[in-house]
Amino acid sequence: MSLESIKYKRGNLEILDQLLLPIHTRYVKVQGVEDGWKVINKMQVRGAPAIAIVGCLSLAVELLKDNSSDKKIMRQEIEGKLNYLVSARPTAVNIKLAADKLITLANDLSADENVSPDDFKERFISSIESMLTKDIEDNKAIGRFGCEAILKNLGGDGLVRILTHCNTGSLATAGYGTALGVIRCLYERKRIEHVYCTETRPYNQGARLTAYELVHEKIPATLVVDSMVSALMHARKITAVVVGADRVAANGDTANKIGTYQIAIVAKYHEVPFYVAAPLTSIDMSLTSGERIKIEERPDREMTHIGEHRIAAAGIKCWNPSFDVTPASLITGIITERGVFDPDKLKEIIPKLSN
Repeated sequence: MSLESIKYKRGNLEILDQLLLPIHTRYVKVQGVEDGWKVINKMQVRGAPAIAIVGCLSLAVELLKDNSSDKKIMRQEIEGKLNYLVSARPTAVNIKLAADKLITLANDLSADENVSPDDFKERFISSIESMLTKDIEDNKAIGRFGCEAILKNLGGDGLVRILTHCNTGSLATAGYGTALGVIRCLYERKRIEHVYCTETRPYNQGARLTAYELVHEKIPATLVVDSMVSALMHARKITAVVVGADRVAANGDTANKIGTYQIAIVAKYHEVPFYVAAPLTSIDMSLTSGERIKIEERPDREMTHIGEHRIAAAGIKCWNPSFDVTPASLITGIITERGVFDPDKLKEIIPKLSN
C-alpha cells in the first residue's frame, strides 16, 4: 500500500511532515492558507504536484470557515490568497497553473447571476477536491506510459535497473508518484531487477524519502551518494534514468532537483536513456526555454547542518540553488499522463492536447 502524504476529509487537512522522515511519522494539521504557505515553504510538504494540491486544499479548508455571503468579496479573497500560496515555492509551476485555473473559475462563478454564494463556495471547493483523485489517475497513467517506453527500448524479456534522483513518489504527489510511479509500474509487472536512488544532497530527499518508500514497497533498491553516479554507470549496466520535474519549458528544458543536470550529462556519456516523468501541469508553455525558469535558492543552513549538527566550517559562504535546468538535448523523452514525447516536439503537441 502506498504511503499517504496528504490526508483530507472535507474541512480537515493533514500532511505528513517530511522533515521528520524516516525517523518519525507525524501528521501536521493545516487549518488555512497561512498554514498551507508555511508547510510548503518549510518543505514539510514537497514535490510539485503535492505542493499544488496542499496549497489549494488549504484554501478550501479556509473557505469552509468563511461565512461571507458576498461573491465579489470571496472572489477577491480567493485571488489574493492563491497568489500568496504561489509565492511559497516559486520554481514549481503546478501551483501557479492551478491558481490561474481556480481564479478563472472564481471570476466566472462571481459573474454568473444564477450562482448563489453557497453554490459559488460549493462548486469552487469541489473543484479543488477533485485534484486529489485526478492526480492519482494521472500518476498511474504516467507509470504505464513510462514503463512501456522503457521496456520497448530494452527489447526482449529482461529485467531492468533504474536510477532515480530526489523523491517523486507518494510523498511528492497525492499518491503513486511520477518517476517513482514508473518504477512502481515496472515492479508490478515483475520487470525490476534493481533500483538505485541518490541521496540528493543537501536536503537528502533520496536518502530520507525515496529510500523510505522503496523499503516500504519492498522494491529491491540501493542508496548511492550523489558523487557516485558516474562510477555506478561504469560498473553496473543501468537500463534508464527516470526523474521528475518541477517545471518544463516549451522547448523541453527541464528544472528539477539540483544534481539532475549532472546525472543527465553522465547518462548521455554512458548512452543510458534519460527520462523526465511529469504531469502536463508541469509543462509551462509560456517559457520559451529553461533560461527563463526562476530558480529558488534555499538557506545556507541546509548545506552547513544536518539537523542540529554543523558539518561545514563556520564562516564558509554557501550557494544553495534548489534546482538546476537540464537541457532538452540530454532528455530522451518526457513521460506524461497522455504519452511519452520528444522534448523538441512539445511546442506542437501540448497545444493540441489542451484543446
